Amino acid sequence: MANSSSFNKAKTAKSDEFYTQYDDIQKEIEAYLEYNPNTFRGKAVYCNCDDPFESNFFRYFVLNFNKLGLKQLITTSYKPSPVANTQLGLFGDDKTLIRTKGRPKITANKFIINEVHDIDGDGEFNLKDVAKQLKANKHNEWTPLEADGDFRSPECVDLLKQSDIVITNPPFSLFRPYIKQLFDHKKKFIIIGSLNAITYKEIFPLIKNNKLWLGVTMDGRNKWFQVPDDYPIRENVANSKIEGGKKFLFVKGCLWFTNLDHGRRHQSLPLMTKADVIKFVTKKQFEKYDNYDVIEVSLVKNIPSDYKGVMGVPISFLNKYNPDQFEILGATQRGCHDEVPDTKKYNDYWEVRQNGSKTGSSGGKTNENANLVGNDGKKNYFINKEGRIIQSAYQRIFIKHKKK
Repeated sequence: MANSSSFNKAKTAKSDEFYTQYDDIQKEIEAYLEYNPNTFRGKAVYCNCDDPFESNFFRYFVLNFNKLGLKQLITTSYKPSPVANTQLGLFGDDKTLIRTKGRPKITANKFIINEVHDIDGDGEFNLKDVAKQLKANKHNEWTPLEADGDFRSPECVDLLKQSDIVITNPPFSLFRPYIKQLFDHKKKFIIIGSLNAITYKEIFPLIKNNKLWLGVTMDGRNKWFQVPDDYPIRENVANSKIEGGKKFLFVKGCLWFTNLDHGRRHQSLPLMTKADVIKFVTKKQFEKYDNYDVIEVSLVKNIPSDYKGVMGVPISFLNKYNPDQFEILGATQRGCHDEVPDTKKYNDYWEVRQNGSKTGSSGGKTNENANLVGNDGKKNYFINKEGRIIQSAYQRIFIKHKKK
């Protein structure tokens, strides 16, 4: 199975492109419409990491331009499209454009859509109509960019300034500066990112302060992304496939990140009391961390409804987070838990494998993690000269119930 680190590495390679599937975009956008049908009405949507010739973001928004009530759709690509000079790949199976003699000119492209309608009079609006409008340059614009289409370039920043909502799948390796740019320009957005981004010290404070939250339809588990025809994949391997002549890669750890409101954010999580969780589920008392005045709740469904103190929960909690029900206080990440200070350091401990051999790392490695006393017999542990053993829980978010 592909993990998010392998995806990050591939995303940074110039020759590698990962295409979000149309259905995934459609499901996410429709979730916002269910909450507020006018979410996109009268707005300029900017997809600034999307080759217009290949992007399903462009395909979705141009085909639903009138339905969504968009004022404008702007799409820019980084570097050249591998199909830009051969075919309008997004326009279905339309006839290919004639390749010019010699080497095709290498450019990044810009599409600006202001109007869509049934230009050929066949009674149906489709991508053929868009292609004809673009070729005729009627009310819409299709031009090469002066630079390489980097979202940080002056011409792309100018386009960002004239937009209202940014919707795209940006390079994971540039997620931090990408988010910063969106906030610097006070933009609304719906973008795809790695599950790991939740714990970035630049990102988590935005989540904690309810300036950024997760979208609706991706939960950090597995997702198929289409890859170019020349992408090297092996058949009959669990993390890749070929369907209809197209290649797909199975990617773990993808999420939608947004600052647009949606209905799931306001659904309260049904919970049991602490006594009922112990009696019917865990059959044992909640443990406290060795270095935080916080109880460990390893499963979101086991959050006790009546516990008034601080609880450590998995990052998957954010998929169920309702800001009216819970308050986020911090996370087990350096610089992210000022409101929940750690009470102990482990510099005099050393790390040991389950076979008893030392890894060579000191206990400082687990400082500020959520540590529990004991050894579960599965993962590495830390021990001091007195024989005291502790183990780190996985990444935890510190929460408490909001006062009613």
